[in-house]
Amino acid sequence: MSLIVMKFGGSSVGDAERMKRVAKRIVERKQAGHSCVVVVSAMGDTTDDLIDLSKQIYDGAPPAREMDMLLTTGEQVSVALLSMAIHNLGEQAVSYTGWQSGIFTEDVHGKARITDIQPARVLNALEQGNVVIVAGFQGMTEAGEITTLGRGGSDTTAVALAAAIKADLCEIYTDVDGIYSTDPRIVKVARKLNEISYDEMLELANLGAAVLHPRAVEYAKNYNVTLVVRSSFTNNEGTNVKEEAVMEQGIVVRGIAYDKNVARVSILGVPEKPGQLAKVFMALAEVQVDVDIIVQSGVLNGSADFSFTTTLADREKALDAIESIRGEIGFREVTSEVNMVKVSIVGAGMVSTPGVAATMFKVISDLGISISLVSTSEIKVSCVIENSNLTEVIQSLHTAYGLDTTEQAFVGGPQDRR
Repeated sequence: MSLIVMKFGGSSVGDAERMKRVAKRIVERKQAGHSCVVVVSAMGDTTDDLIDLSKQIYDGAPPAREMDMLLTTGEQVSVALLSMAIHNLGEQAVSYTGWQSGIFTEDVHGKARITDIQPARVLNALEQGNVVIVAGFQGMTEAGEITTLGRGGSDTTAVALAAAIKADLCEIYTDVDGIYSTDPRIVKVARKLNEISYDEMLELANLGAAVLHPRAVEYAKNYNVTLVVRSSFTNNEGTNVKEEAVMEQGIVVRGIAYDKNVARVSILGVPEKPGQLAKVFMALAEVQVDVDIIVQSGVLNGSADFSFTTTLADREKALDAIESIRGEIGFREVTSEVNMVKVSIVGAGMVSTPGVAATMFKVISDLGISISLVSTSEIKVSCVIENSNLTEVIQSLHTAYGLDTTEQAFVGGPQDRR
């Protein structure tokens, strides 16, 4: 008998029939002799609906604490209904919120990080023969405040729980039957990967691949959690995420990711003297703006320009923070652009293969598209470009790196992002 954590996203439990199908799948694992902890997201578009409702009530950005109180209700509906569905099939089940499960987080609303898990209640319920169903995406501070983990937080809940209870396996069920070389909605002949390394998956997740959340991959890597991504709609074999993955012959680029959630901010005419960049990024850090690619131009007439990327949601905060220190820095102008997308290629074999980046630049250039920013590491190259020809760019890169297959990728439903 093994201990398994199973995570089901919003599209997997999007309505009553899907909820019953998930319950049947869980019961089959239980009756095969396994102990099961199940992590569930809110049903379908519930979270988006709750956000829309808050906008009808409150002008502007609602209080962060109250948004967490509101959004955590979606998962509570899911866990209760799934528990009922399992009981209806003749098995014992018990549902818990994140805080009832012993999930503690830092004191940040909206995108808190897990600081500790005290799973005694979960383990006791397992010993009593229950399927334990845990609400994903949520936790509690030491002071007893309810928090949420941000988009993709249910993935993180599942992997962190798997580490805490020393599970033999953590399965992430979604609407695709594994991890593909790129988004199978854009490239129908995308290549399904049998396995991928933690490092490659972490890069893809950070660069926009929505199938797994970056924090979940970090947990899996740090605690050596056995992780499998598979479909909740079929019994197809999934993709194993592990420390080292076997490279296919001739395949250097393993995946192509894209991220539309990109804004470029440029600060022009910054006087050249020590400490200027430090002042800017300290100001951004104080308002919790995440910064990605940073590029500085050469010095001309005693001043320089530099640009960085951030998320669309953080763009206004970034602009306000920079304006607040205009007097300290004395820059000429600050501008921003929003019609951008970051396209990235990832592969552990890239570091020892000449010409990989050159191929990417040529493909984009041949499509008549200018590259605004470039970022590289040992296993990835990212280009920030205009958003207008994204589909053609992804398809052309996929073909250029020999990733096309003759098989059609399986996509079972609306994309899971929670």
